Amino acid sequence: MNKKISVLYMGTPDFAVPGLEMLAQRQDVEVIGAVTQPDKQKGRGYQLLPPPVKIAAEKMHIPVYQPATLKDEAFLALLERLQPELIVVAAYGKILPPSVLHFPKYGCMNIHASLLPKYRGAAPIHWCLKKKKKK
Repeated sequence: MNKKISVLYMGTPDFAVPGLEMLAQRQDVEVIGAVTQPDKQKGRGYQLLPPPVKIAAEKMHIPVYQPATLKDEAFLALLERLQPELIVVAAYGKILPPSVLHFPKYGCMNIHASLLPKYRGAAPIHWCLKKKKKK
């Protein structure tokens, strides 16, 4: 039997959920955790709501981590404890510092909604569609 690769998944919105689900279904991958943005107050009543990735990860019994920052010793200590061989990122919402990017044995992989670098930024799908519409 081949060894499974340990993957730490980082994502926040609905767009990031299918990537997490796909990885969790793979036989050659062990998703050792999901890192997502902290819960935020939303709506008229300013209810504290969890990000979609947190909801999905909890349904799949994947540990969830919601650090306020990736630049402190606490997050690096978490990486040391988990020892991910690969980090997969999908719309996490913050730029990963070099200490995180260079930590895993196989590096970090970014799942993106558009062709990079042409349509990057806050609304890559919108910009891509807007550009195509003009043609």
